[in-house]
Amino acid sequence: MKKFSSLSDLKSLINPSGISSISSVAINKKNKLMKQSLEAHYSIKGRAGKPVTLIKGFKGTKNEMKDLAKILKNKCGVGGSIKDGEIIIQGQYRDKIMSILIDMGHSVKRIGG
Repeated sequence: MKKFSSLSDLKSLINPSGISSISSVAINKKNKLMKQSLEAHYSIKGRAGKPVTLIKGFKGTKNEMKDLAKILKNKCGVGGSIKDGEIIIQGQYRDKIMSILIDMGHSVKRIGG
């Protein structure tokens, strides 16, 4: 194993073309979801009075729905799940989720309350 004596020696480990391909893969994965018309609902029904935000109308594979739910949960810093073709985000984050989805290129309707 080669020993490096300075930071400039570390340049030999980096493949400049590899860096751009990694970032382009990340960008493609982020934008691979089709632009869709979604509905953002706020509900406390059947959840012991706990507020949740529901995203309905997503058309795609289960994995695509999981990816979208993961993005929303991470950006809101809360938990959530997928059930019956709906993305359930814990808490009242409808406005924040709507702005995230609009930034991703989806059209979102605010439904109810």
